[in-house]
Amino acid sequence: MKRSFLFGIGVLLFAGVANAQTVGGANDVTPLPKPNAEEQVATFGGGCFWSMSEAMLELKGVNKVISGYAGGTTKNPTYDQVASKTTGHAECSQVYYDPKVISFAAIARAFFFAHDPTELNRQGPDEGTEYRSIAFYRTPEEKNIIVGLIREINRSKHYPKAIVTQVVPFTTFYPAENYHQGYYRLNPSSTYIMQVSKPKVMKFRKVMHAELKLEFQK
Repeated sequence: MKRSFLFGIGVLLFAGVANAQTVGGANDVTPLPKPNAEEQVATFGGGCFWSMSEAMLELKGVNKVISGYAGGTTKNPTYDQVASKTTGHAECSQVYYDPKVISFAAIARAFFFAHDPTELNRQGPDEGTEYRSIAFYRTPEEKNIIVGLIREINRSKHYPKAIVTQVVPFTTFYPAENYHQGYYRLNPSSTYIMQVSKPKVMKFRKVMHAELKLEFQK
């Protein structure tokens, strides 16, 4: 998926991942689901949405997570357009959750441990504004929660550098192509998943162990 990573591991791997992306129709997009009456929605971007979406989906109270694009200006952008760095979008995960089971604050906290929020316009081998750390708020209360968490985590020195996450009002989220949805679970033997995504998810499980669904606490 990630061009910078693929260049680093060679043309052969690039071909393999590129072929995997086209299976099922590279431009197929399912309409964005609407939250049901008992759900609320949160949107975050922290590098590749394959690992971020998997991490957030493993939290108690999270019903589904959609990978997509937010924070830009182009309507209905494609993956290639976002990767061209001309649309302003970031790869994001939209989280549908039950507020009776998990709070927005808990999900926002999990977001800060599902990636490295101190890296500017990159995550690991993936470089570019589409991989920036970005947190969206829908209400003033959500903004205060995010800003408060940034202060708290910075004070704790959990990360050696200061958090650079953008905190911006939510506008529009566009779902990514179908082949991106659930990619982590559907492609466990993918080189990118094994070398980049899985270590991030495993680290997340250790930090957020108590907040995970039971099957991920083992």
